Amino acid sequence: MIGQGGVLYRVNNGTPVFLLYGRVPAWRALAEGVRGADVRQLNRALVALGYATSSELDPGSEYFSAGTAWALEDLQAHLGLPRTGTLPLGQAVFLPSAIRVTTVTARLGAAAAGTVLAVTSARHVVTIALDAAQQSQVKAGDTVGVILPDGRAAPGVVSKVGKVATGGANPTVTVTVRLAHPKVAGTLDQVPVTVSITTASVRNALAVPVTALIARAGGGYAVEEVTAAGRHHLVPVRLGLFDDADGLVQVSGPGLAAGQRIVVPAS
Repeated sequence: MIGQGGVLYRVNNGTPVFLLYGRVPAWRALAEGVRGADVRQLNRALVALGYATSSELDPGSEYFSAGTAWALEDLQAHLGLPRTGTLPLGQAVFLPSAIRVTTVTARLGAAAAGTVLAVTSARHVVTIALDAAQQSQVKAGDTVGVILPDGRAAPGVVSKVGKVATGGANPTVTVTVRLAHPKVAGTLDQVPVTVSITTASVRNALAVPVTALIARAGGGYAVEEVTAAGRHHLVPVRLGLFDDADGLVQVSGPGLAAGQRIVVPAS
């Protein structure tokens, strides 16, 4: 993993190209007097790395000041670069967060043209191959429950739902999940997990196991209640939301109350 201030690769007999955090790609050389969003992320990075304090250099400023130059000189000296106090185009790469290198495509001694390396985010994410028929039921922001291989729970949120289905006869779309607490996943990498997505919720609902439902001859469903006296009788129910993860279904109707005993077939 390469974090902010780390060296991504080296060019021209060992000159380092380093990583700084920011969402604006490097597109020009930066020097004293320049203004812009790219300067603001440079100021923020220099403060975050400890080359200046927030009182010495405003991390929210879009102005390349003398303080920016001094802090940049210290970073350059740390990396073995000439202390110019300017940031030439190509000396730094701005990316939103730490990265992990997946593929190195450049060859030692070759010209640094085109793709040099392929990277991914260092943040843990979960990807789901969702049945394309269920695409409309899932949206960004939905709550997700993730069970790791060791049984620990890691809550998350749907961050992206794919729009293009792949897979031929059994098409799927890719759903991306962001973990609420990435550190829970530790060093896990490319492991299978169990995921449940909450697409709807209801408060104060009565729920029974799906296996307790009995199809009625005239249509609809019922559950078989066992009274305190041991009598069995059917209670008609209306179905609501299904909890596929726990095998439950919301039920309502006259004669239903929390605490009633119902018959559930043995598994």
